[in-house]
Amino acid sequence: MTGTITQPGQGNTYLVMGDLYTILATKENTGAYNLSEVLMQPQGFIPPHFHDEDEAHYLLDGEVEYQIDGKTISATPGTFIHISRGQVHSFKNIGLKPAKFLFWATLAGGEQFLAEIGQRVQPINEEEKQSLLGKVNPEEIEKAMTVAVTDYGIKFVVPDSN
Repeated sequence: MTGTITQPGQGNTYLVMGDLYTILATKENTGAYNLSEVLMQPQGFIPPHFHDEDEAHYLLDGEVEYQIDGKTISATPGTFIHISRGQVHSFKNIGLKPAKFLFWATLAGGEQFLAEIGQRVQPINEEEKQSLLGKVNPEEIEKAMTVAVTDYGIKFVVPDSN
């Protein structure tokens, strides 16, 4: 295995349910993990779920609220969060501007999920990235949920109504 370098403007970027994911490292070039930069729309939300991968986030900009095993964590720039495989978690950008964070996962392969459900885009600057945020349709959500469960072993948790 040799090292990998991804320069600014490189990496594949996908619009996934209104958020942008730029893949910086993949299973193919690390052998063990994937790393993406995420630009999450204001009020963007990932529902409660769990999977067989460790996941870590490092917040670069914005304000994101995490729910991990029933605990609430408010993250601001510089916050690092590690989510162990099997932990139920969700997160939401609670700010009025996009949040930016690094998203790391192992066992690698989650980058294939992004490519499968997302739309490949090639924004040339930050302004163009911002203009792409928030564009989502109901069919995308249904496809993402189905692919996540059937092909990637992600299990969604329906909140208890009691």
